[in-house]
Amino acid sequence: MSAPVAAPVSRNARLAWYAGLAVLGLLVGAAGALVQAAWFPGGLLLGLLATAGLFYGGLRATGTQIGVAAGGGGWLVAVILLSFGRPEGDGVFGGGAGELLFLFGGMAAAVMCTTLSRLPRPTA
Repeated sequence: MSAPVAAPVSRNARLAWYAGLAVLGLLVGAAGALVQAAWFPGGLLLGLLATAGLFYGGLRATGTQIGVAAGGGGWLVAVILLSFGRPEGDGVFGGGAGELLFLFGGMAAAVMCTTLSRLPRPTA
């Protein structure tokens, strides 16, 4: 008796996964941007671990590198929007080493997760 083969995921379900990962990327990016400055260096580590978890989870949940890109796109949008200062001078990122480590560390995690191999597909 052979193992049951998983039914292919429909296009709409896959698009829903990607949209959910993009929204989750926005939330993780915003939370990481706030916590990395509040509790340095522990907050920076926590933000980077959450970011890497999002990217790796997106890869494993969808089975494609597009899952990483969807979460990474949402994360990048949140980080870029929070890096803009207001005319009054208020901003989330103050321009220190922690902010740069969060930005470059998150991008490095996205690249590493994108280049990981995909899970093998079950055969019939």
